[in-house]
Amino acid sequence: MGYNVMSATCPSRVVLHRIGARWTVFVVNALEDGPLRFTVLAEKIQGVTPKVLTETLRAMEEDGLLARVEYAEQPPRVEYGLTGLGRSLLVPLRAVREWAETHVPEILEARERARRG
Repeated sequence: MGYNVMSATCPSRVVLHRIGARWTVFVVNALEDGPLRFTVLAEKIQGVTPKVLTETLRAMEEDGLLARVEYAEQPPRVEYGLTGLGRSLLVPLRAVREWAETHVPEILEARERARRG
């Protein structure tokens, strides 16, 4: 049985929703070079609140995109890292990131034209 994202009941819509969630792209990009602690991750992703980052990390862990590892140390240490499934998102998300960064001037110009009417 194949999946069709255009079908209202297709489970692939849930997957696209996770990938398209505002902060998922930033978390994947931030973890590209390896696992990070929460505070370092929050510093890398400027503008995300701790509450929203926590929610995003939990959802991504639930979806199998990242792993949360607790170390039995004092003080306790927790790191977040991409799973194999999460790492597989790097290629398509890198392409989207490069497209966005390349086309910023055109998008900003189009917005300005639309505002002027």
